[in-house]
Amino acid sequence: MRADEDHLYREQLPSVGSLLRDSGRKLCRPSTITNKFPILQWLPRYRMEYLMQDFIAGFTVGLTTIPQAIAYGVVAGLEPQYGLYSAFMGCFTYIVFGSCKDVTIATTAIMALMVNQYATISPDYAVLVCFLAGCIVLVLGLLNMGVLVRFISIPVITGFTMAAATTIGSAQINNIVGLSSPSNDLLPSWKNFFTHLPSIRKWDALLGVSSLVFLLLMKHVKDIKWGNRIFWKYLALSRNALAVIFGTFLAYILSRDGNQPFRVTGNITAGVPPFRLPPFSTTVDGEYVSFGEMISTVGASLGSIPLISILEIVAISKAFSKGKIVDASQEMVALGMCNIMGSFVLSMPVTGSFTRTAVNNASGVKTPLGGAVTGALVLMALAFLTQTFYFIPKCTLASIIIAAMISLVELHKIADMWKSKKKDLFPFVVTIITCMFWSLEYGILCGIAANMVYILYSSARPQVYVRLEKINGHEVSVVDVKQKLDYASAEYLKEKVVRFLNQQNGETSLVVIKGEEINSIDYTVAMNIVSLKGDLDALNCGLICWKWNFASAGVVCRLKNDIRPIFKFDLTLEELVASHYDTPSNSASTVSIEA
Repeated sequence: MRADEDHLYREQLPSVGSLLRDSGRKLCRPSTITNKFPILQWLPRYRMEYLMQDFIAGFTVGLTTIPQAIAYGVVAGLEPQYGLYSAFMGCFTYIVFGSCKDVTIATTAIMALMVNQYATISPDYAVLVCFLAGCIVLVLGLLNMGVLVRFISIPVITGFTMAAATTIGSAQINNIVGLSSPSNDLLPSWKNFFTHLPSIRKWDALLGVSSLVFLLLMKHVKDIKWGNRIFWKYLALSRNALAVIFGTFLAYILSRDGNQPFRVTGNITAGVPPFRLPPFSTTVDGEYVSFGEMISTVGASLGSIPLISILEIVAISKAFSKGKIVDASQEMVALGMCNIMGSFVLSMPVTGSFTRTAVNNASGVKTPLGGAVTGALVLMALAFLTQTFYFIPKCTLASIIIAAMISLVELHKIADMWKSKKKDLFPFVVTIITCMFWSLEYGILCGIAANMVYILYSSARPQVYVRLEKINGHEVSVVDVKQKLDYASAEYLKEKVVRFLNQQNGETSLVVIKGEEINSIDYTVAMNIVSLKGDLDALNCGLICWKWNFASAGVVCRLKNDIRPIFKFDLTLEELVASHYDTPSNSASTVSIEA
């Protein structure tokens, strides 16, 4: 048996022994430990001049985090202190496991909205989901499943982000004018707003709208060209803190004998939360709820929350990687540990925050150690400032949330998709509509499904071109396959070839399938090649597979070894046609191979 035949009749399988040896060596390398604990890489190289920059960045992020954390605690349907509980442990944990210096871990508006539906039943549900989501993300990270995020396209992510931002912003439209809303969903929020216009509280509306305008204008202060640009930059970064300080001061000095012109946050439980195991059972309205019943209530969120949190942190890490390769699996390990550790201090699910990460980056952070300052600032606020938080107007918090959500509605991306490839608008539209009018959990799944349908449709209808060429005086049907063949496209190739031959009315007696761009096939494709050979024999037409690689040809040859002669590797197309028609039987099945 010749060398080429040996290639065809033996499937090249990986050596289990070598795989095990390579895996064992990899586990024993010091780099494996440092990759899982990135702090071991950057801490030995830490320089004292980094300390001040990390402190400034961490302090600036802390001023942004505290008001946002309180606001997102309200979005989640929890008492405001739960937002602060979620804002410090992730900062400390990410220092050890995180690989991107800019990333800041805390609860986000999207995470808060996704836990709202069951967190309103009991805070224990949010804490349990934080723990379970962390376990799921950690296991996926340890299994190096970061590659999974590649299957979720940017149109789907964009649709989800815009839908979530619109829903969250709409849920705060009532709070910004002093109204109470029975729902945080999109349509009920706006219905409540328009049906209660006469009940709008004028002082809340005035402060809320003024704060929103202030926040949007302050965002552009950093672009001022004259004066000290560093001063303008940090002034812009402090806009949330300034809005809260002003609103709180105004609410405090205008309060008289218990009368308050604004709806305020109210009492926030003082002190650092206890460090204890997450709740695996709870009590609701005096009734015991078991772990199984809690999981049943949470439902699909156990899948969607880990998925969304992974997407957020990986996307943010890539956005701020500055040319470095982001290890998605390690970011998943870090995120999983942040959630697991956070659940021990009553945290709801957390992930990377784009706003606070941008602030961290703009503040010139040098290492993940800046997160320690942010976490310490949140702990100090819990210990000493909770009485002050009583006077924070709800309309001010609503303005902070709406301002943050406006920045997430990136309409230019729709225009980019339209200009780039209009078909990509299909998964985008499916995602945004289902997320806005059904639920975020099922919306992202519908978007992924729409994307998969699009991919499968493209896979089922590959670029196959069949043309008639006159070679050496003979009419030859040349089939040019421009992409990989798999089970979805196998039948399509066969149908297109047979249909083309039927249209020729017997003018051609040879089909040549060019395989230069076919890098792999599966069993279904092999079966259809064998079936196509039989169909062409019935039409008195020969079949030759020209210049296929050995791996693809071998799948067909191992399935049916007598079909081996149809594969040609070294001849030119002209030599191939001449060889075919010079054979007495005038059939490709009797032509011997030129090695």
